[in-house]
Amino acid sequence: MSEMNEYTPELFELIDSEGNKKNFELIDAVEFGGEQYYAMVPAVEDDDFLNSDCDLVILKSIYEDDEEILASIDDDYEYEQVSELFLNRMEEAMEMMEEEEIED
Repeated sequence: MSEMNEYTPELFELIDSEGNKKNFELIDAVEFGGEQYYAMVPAVEDDDFLNSDCDLVILKSIYEDDEEILASIDDDYEYEQVSELFLNRMEEAMEMMEEEEIED
């Protein structure tokens, strides 16, 4: 198998406010307005993945006691700006992939 076809996702185990653990795959990360943000989707964990919802989760990096924590974005305006930024970046990446496929 060629190295170009190999893919190892960057996974994060996140814990929600109720203590439930779930794995997420990092899709993109960006610094915006002096803050670090991460776009993730639930990690593939079983064969039924294709039939499940694949919601994009956007989290913000914050520090508590010198430890990085990924937290939800509570401010609606901030969330809208960051969401739009990630969606635009994903659209650009998809367009580039399509252009590369056409060239091949």
